[in-house]
Amino acid sequence: MFTQDGRPALIDPAAMYGDREFDIGVSTVFGGFTQDFYAAYQEALPLATGYEQRLPFYRLYLLMVHLDKFGRTYYDSVARTLQTILAG
Repeated sequence: MFTQDGRPALIDPAAMYGDREFDIGVSTVFGGFTQDFYAAYQEALPLATGYEQRLPFYRLYLLMVHLDKFGRTYYDSVARTLQTILAG
């Protein structure tokens, strides 16, 4: 896209305004973030008490989207996450 004066502009097609626990939960699905990242996040802006019990629900959401979009490859991950939630 371009601004009115012709400068290029980028728009995030997946922008979301929502619970920041969602971002943290999703960040744990495929890895790539170190424990140092999560510790620094907690120090700068602590998550609400009990967030650890809510993270599997956010993981489940992303995994179910991937199951729908990309197929059976994600089935086992969805099943394991559901078991984690049900056992919790």
